[in-house]
Amino acid sequence: MDATSQIIVALDCDNRAAADVLVEQLGDECRVYKVGLELLTAAGPDVIKGLVGQGKEVFLDLKLFEIPHSVAGAVRAAGALGVSMVTVHGMGGSGIVSAAVEAARGFPGMRVLALTVVTSMTDADLADIGVGDGVDEQVLRLARLAQGAGCHGVIASPQDVAALRSMLGPDALIVTPGVTLSGESPAEHARPGTPYAAIAAGASHVVVGRTVTRATDPATAFRVVRASLAGERGVLAPGARPTPPV
Repeated sequence: MDATSQIIVALDCDNRAAADVLVEQLGDECRVYKVGLELLTAAGPDVIKGLVGQGKEVFLDLKLFEIPHSVAGAVRAAGALGVSMVTVHGMGGSGIVSAAVEAARGFPGMRVLALTVVTSMTDADLADIGVGDGVDEQVLRLARLAQGAGCHGVIASPQDVAALRSMLGPDALIVTPGVTLSGESPAEHARPGTPYAAIAAGASHVVVGRTVTRATDPATAFRVVRASLAGERGVLAPGARPTPPV
């Protein structure tokens, strides 16, 4: 997989116009976009149709957590839109995850990924909801569940990647949100890492948000992230530095 295909840009926008502007600014640089709950709720499925119509891949990050029948229906709807990857919440258990995998069989180009533990959560957060084990143990537990249910891969923090790659083997997808370039603020992510560190540890994809989307020149910022995958030597051109996260 080439470096460009490993980078997913998060369209964490609250309206279709802002998303369209960003996609236009990135042009041919970016091939894969994340559409999450905010943009899908604001803009509806047409935003996905628009991206697919431009030849882009869509990572539909819904973290589905409902009764199996409803999850299956949502996965089939995602497949009909041409989505490349869709997420289901691993904490929903084997029944929900298996329903998502089964529903995806009618769409060979779509992969189902299970969320393990969101990157903002800590051991204390897990304790709040009655999970006695720490994040490390919970991530591996849910990854085993996902693999047993037939998922194509998992979503986890950069800090979880090495252990997951060792457990899941070479073929599983491991998508890592919570990546920032060296020196940038991790914002709400409690378990961050750099794109280079995540890929070096065995991640298949990294999800990049503010580093690119809040840059004065998103295309240049994207190229810096791509260069960083080869060793974190990318330097933004003068005047093109991403603005600090807020």
